[in-house]
Amino acid sequence: MKKILFIFSSIFISQNAFANQPVDWQLGFQKAASESMRDIVAFHDNLLLPIIIAISVFVLFLMLYACVRFRASANPNPSKRTHNVTVEVLWTLIPCLILIVMAVPSFKILYKQDTIPKADLTIKAIGYQWYWGYEYPDENLEFDSYMIEEKDLKANQPRLLAVDNEVVVPVGKVVKVLITANDVLHAWALPSFGVKRDAVPGRINETWFKAEKVGTYYGQCSELCGIKHAFMPIAVKVVSEDEYQEWLSEARVKFAKEELENDKLKLASK
Repeated sequence: MKKILFIFSSIFISQNAFANQPVDWQLGFQKAASESMRDIVAFHDNLLLPIIIAISVFVLFLMLYACVRFRASANPNPSKRTHNVTVEVLWTLIPCLILIVMAVPSFKILYKQDTIPKADLTIKAIGYQWYWGYEYPDENLEFDSYMIEEKDLKANQPRLLAVDNEVVVPVGKVVKVLITANDVLHAWALPSFGVKRDAVPGRINETWFKAEKVGTYYGQCSELCGIKHAFMPIAVKVVSEDEYQEWLSEARVKFAKEELENDKLKLASK
């Protein structure tokens, strides 16, 4: 039944709507592809939205009530009262309680994101003006990832998001990402994984994700870094373990990191 619904809807809806990327007129989050992102979406949809809607409705009611009840024609002699202790206590305590209710699950999510489990794979992401460089320290690999220009895009490659060299990771594995920058502040962000960390020159930040579904996931630099800030996308391709090992075999040849020979090293004399 699900396949039939998908085929039927694909006739009327662009296939981009099913991609792991932003779509036209999108109002909500991208589809979650990790446990961290599911926690974020649940926190937003099940707690924040009801609170925001309730506050908005309540404030709108008070505004309408005040406009009608205390209009000049119905209230020619306005009250001179300036203080009401009960009201002042309530409008102080209630917002504090609301913030506490919001803070407790928020802190749990933040702690879970900052506590990195034992990693199956480590990747280093380096922000440059204006592209990303990647290293696989355990595999001695390094490569640069540039945005594909619009004139060079192939079918199904999204504009401003497709890159020439994608980060490839296996599905269901804990991926630890070390993030830094070479020049100015950048930020490595992948909405589907609930990941966003600043890339700071001279400092290494850490984050992690565990992709639950095979596919290609897109993100972008999320820190204003210069004139081409909008043109340094992030693309992570999640594949099966067999496909990852096959890519790794090819990458060890294509992206092998150059070793420094001993005779090229110069030691400073005292």
